[in-house]
Order: sequence, then structure tokens, then C-alpha cells
Amino acid sequence: KVMGDKVLHSIGNFVSHHLGQRFIEPQTADLGAVFRDSSPTTPLIFVLSTGTDPASSLYKFADELNFSRKLNAISLGQGQGPRAEGLMQEAMDRGKWVFFQNCHLSPSWMPTLERLIENIDKEKVHRDFRLWLTSMPSPKFPVPILQNSSKMTIEPPRGIKANLLRSYVGFSTDFLETCSKPEEFKGLLLSLCLFHGVTWERRKFGALGFNIPYEFTAGDLEICISQLKMFLDEYSDVPFKVLTYTAGHINYGGRVTDDWDRRCLMNILHDFYDPIVLEEDHIFSPSGIYHQFPGDTDYMAYLEYIKVLPINDTPEIFGLHDNANITFAQNETFSLLDGLLTMQPKTGGGKGRSREEVVSETANGILERIRDPLNLAAVMKKYPVLYEESMNTVLIQEVIRYNRLLGTVKRTLRDMLKALKGLVVMSAELEKMLNSLYNNAVPDLWAGKAYPSLKPLASWVLDLVTRLEFIQGWVDNGIPTVFWISGFFFPQAFLTGTLQNFARREIISIDTISFNFEVMKQPAESFKERPASGCYIHGLFLEGARWNSETFELGESRPKELYTDMPVMWLKPLENRVAPTSGFYECPVYKTLQRAGTLSTTGHSTNYVVAVEIPSSKAQNYWIKQGVALLCAL
Repeated sequence: KVMGDKVLHSIGNFVSHHLGQRFIEPQTADLGAVFRDSSPTTPLIFVLSTGTDPASSLYKFADELNFSRKLNAISLGQGQGPRAEGLMQEAMDRGKWVFFQNCHLSPSWMPTLERLIENIDKEKVHRDFRLWLTSMPSPKFPVPILQNSSKMTIEPPRGIKANLLRSYVGFSTDFLETCSKPEEFKGLLLSLCLFHGVTWERRKFGALGFNIPYEFTAGDLEICISQLKMFLDEYSDVPFKVLTYTAGHINYGGRVTDDWDRRCLMNILHDFYDPIVLEEDHIFSPSGIYHQFPGDTDYMAYLEYIKVLPINDTPEIFGLHDNANITFAQNETFSLLDGLLTMQPKTGGGKGRSREEVVSETANGILERIRDPLNLAAVMKKYPVLYEESMNTVLIQEVIRYNRLLGTVKRTLRDMLKALKGLVVMSAELEKMLNSLYNNAVPDLWAGKAYPSLKPLASWVLDLVTRLEFIQGWVDNGIPTVFWISGFFFPQAFLTGTLQNFARREIISIDTISFNFEVMKQPAESFKERPASGCYIHGLFLEGARWNSETFELGESRPKELYTDMPVMWLKPLENRVAPTSGFYECPVYKTLQRAGTLSTTGHSTNYVVAVEIPSSKAQNYWIKQGVALLCAL
């Protein structure tokens, strides 16, 4: 049996054994070797990937060759074409370098650049002239330039070791000793480089790392290093508050748009920008693999230490549970195998059902399983709008939303079946829908009317049927004793309705009310009556941790157990509630595993629901770094 989370590690061992260790270790770009093979008529192109910026490496290389004053750089974009053309003409005449950045942002000027390069006269151009270009992969980039250039692919380093190595290769003994506080500078420099590596590498863990995969770059680290040196020179003591603010809220935090990601980033930064990190025996990870050095350590000792670090990071340096590596490794393996499969010859034999037959059977199966829209008039008559019961309004709104989705599903399925029979024209939208059904994916026509979901089509249909059973049960049997919060189309309305019921009953302003949270010991089936105030909810899943029913608090996940059920919770409205300061973890609740959402027209996130307080004996920052969250659906 092949374990998906072990495949990449085994491939690395195989390559190392048969080809050598250097084939699996990160390599740094050698601009000198590329430059020696270049000529005035041959452009040098950096093919960019997300999170990379070769500008600093080029500036440093130009400085080594005493060309820093002869290097003219310009970032291409709207209106920059004529200026770039003038710089290039001047550079060809006077033997300068020109550096055109982000060519993909100026596709309309690319034909002009192609003409300028073709017209370079070998006999007249200055022998020192060089043209440096950077571009993301783009169909608008001229093919002749690519064919007649020296190309370098700049990729972000993978792993803490590669990040540290790239950073420290750019340093020198003189650089480490020029600060007025060399011992503090060395210690905080290592700590800052580790922080950069951790924030960048957390992306690979998906939503467990950050809700949104931010594009932190080497430029963020470089400005932090410059500020670190400057503030150490200017202040008599180490200004940790200033350093934390500039790094956490400006340089790195300026990219962060999600409040929960900002909370995570600041907690991580606290582990690396703190007086304790300057102690000689300080360790950055429980195993001690990543540790601090004495203040008199020289530059070469840091390099030697980095070179013996493990290539594959363990989740401990990120503050994550070992289970985080399972999801990451499985995703990497599936991506690799999918790539290999796409490169296989597309040959085959034998007879099978046509695509149209498969889609027709799938569509008929869905039509049989999906019920007709609910009778809205009957629901409104049975559950009229009442001042003292906001749940009636919540139910009616849910029925309207589900009916809109059911109507769209049934109408588009019938239209597509008619199109397959040739009774109506197969429109572009129906063609896309046909492809989605064949690939077991939810069609865009449905997803636009539906609740957020990451499920494939078959699971999505089952989930929809279950949700409709929950709504129908509410209609038939009255307001539920325990609400299945995962079954709501718009759970925020349900939570607001709960607060509104309390506010109207107690005759107080809803703005002064917030929820208190209590985890119940009994299963959902044992509750026979609604609580006196608030509501019982169930159906949530914990990711990154589990509920320990013995100690009745948040606990460590069991090995290879990625998600666990959360017990019934009682949401109790209280007036002017003062939140506790310890003994709990403020846990965000999301609709899907993706976590990231957009701000909808209602002012609510399309994915975030609410934050609940879960009892915990461990400090909040422990669970924050583990990425613990509650999910409505897997």
C-alpha cells in the first residue's frame, strides 16, 4: 500500500541515493556565470514566479562589477514605454545596463521592445551594454526575444533551510559586524530570517497556515533587516516595540487583509521579536533543531549551521501539529501524480459509454433525488412574522434561498437534457454545465445561487438533500430544540435572530448583547426542550485540535485524525457581557475548509460566521499558531 503523505519524501531519498544530495538541495542563482555567457545583443530574462524579486540580487551583482552607477531600472506599466525606449538608446550608446521590470504589465509595448532588440547593431552598440528583463509567464511576451535570450527561472526557496540559505548567502562578515550592537544584531537577524521563513512556508499548509496565501517576498525581509540595523544604531536599548510594529503591522502586516491572519502573524512574530530570543540557549522549536547562537559567532558558523539543517521541515517550527504535514504532503503528492498523468500518451482502446450518456444518467439521477421547491405560501401561513419570534423570519428567508437554488438546479438540468436530445440549442452555459457534470464538479450556474461548498458534485447533492430534510423537519415539527447550524444557507441571520429574540423579550438594545458560550455534555438527541434563552447548536467540526471530553477542554489532535466532531454548544445571550481574559480560546467558525471569504453586500464575510470561546488550559497563542478553527462543512 502506498501512503500518499510519504511519496515525495521517498522520491527525494531515491534521487539523493542515485544522483547525489545536491540534486535535492536548494541552489542559489549565479548571475556571474550567466553574465559571462551574455553579449550586448542577447537580453537576460528573469522568468518570475510568485513571491520572487531578483532586483536586489542584480543590484548587488552590478555593485560587484562597479556598474551600480551605470544601471538604470524602470518598472514597466502604463505610459512608461517612451521613457524605457529613451533609456535603452542611451545605454546602447554609453555602455550602460538597463533593467526593465515586470514586462508582463506592459503587453502593448512588447512589440516595440521586440523591434528595438532586433535593430541592435552588433558593430555600433557599446560592448558593455546589457539588457535585463523580468516577466511573469505571459502569452503576450514576444517569442523571438525568448528564443534569443539567456533565461533564468527565479523561484522562491522551499523550506526553512532554503530561505535561511538564500538570506545568509547575501550577507558577509563585514555586514554582521558593522552594527553598533553586533551581538544583538546577529541574534535578531537570525530570528528575523527564521520568522520570514516561517511566514512564507506556512502557506503550504493551506488554511491551517493562513486563511489567504499572502505573497510575502524577500523585499519584506530586506526592509526589516535595514530597519533592524537602523533602530539598533539609533536606540540605546533594543526597541522591541518599534521593531514589532514596523514588521508586524507595516512590512509584513501591510499585506495581510484578514483579521484572523493578522492575529496569527502577530503571535508568530512575538516568538521571534522578544528579549528571550537573545539568550544563548534559546530554542525556536521544541526539538532544539532551530536555536540561537552566542553573540560572538562568526558569519561562517551561521552558514555551516544552515547547511546541516533538515531539508524537509517538521511542523513544530511553525507551531503546528504533526497532522498538518499529512494534508500538505498528500496535496503535493496528488499534484505531482496529476502532472505525470497529464504527460502520458492519450491512447486507449475498447468501447464505453459516451460523455452524453454519462451526463444524461447523472442529470436524471439528480432530478430524482432533489425535491421540488417548498410551498412558501404554506410556510408563511404556518410561521407568520411575529415580533416575539424572529426564528419564523429566519425560516422564511431560508426557504426563499433554498427554493431559488432548487428552481435553478431543476430548470438547468431539464434544459440540458433537452439540449442533449436536440430539442433546444446547447448554449455556452449549458456546455460548461455538461462538462462540470461529467467531471463530478458543481456547475457554476448552481454555485452562483448556492451556499459556499468545496464538495464534489455527488457529495454536494447528498449535502443538499440533507439540508432540505432539516428545513422540512423544521416546517413539519416546529422550531428545532437543537439547531443544525451547518444546514443554514445564511447562519449569520440565524444568530442575529437569536439575539433579537432575547433583546425583544428583555426590552433592551440588541447592540448591548453578545453571546456567552457553554459546551454541553449531553448529545444532541437528549435535548427535548429549547433553552430559556439563546439556542443549542450542533454540526460543527474542529480542525487543528479536538474536544477532550475527559478534561472538558480543547486538546491535542490524535495522530492522523484531521477533523473531529464538536459537541453541542449553548449560545447564551447576555447584556453588557465582559469577555474572560484567560481559560479559553477564541475560535473562529467558518462555513468551509477554505476559510477565506469575500465581503458580501450584507456586510458579512461569505465564509466567516462567528467567533466562539472554547475552554482551554493552554494559552491562546498556542492554538492560534496551530490554526485551530471550527467548520460547518468538510
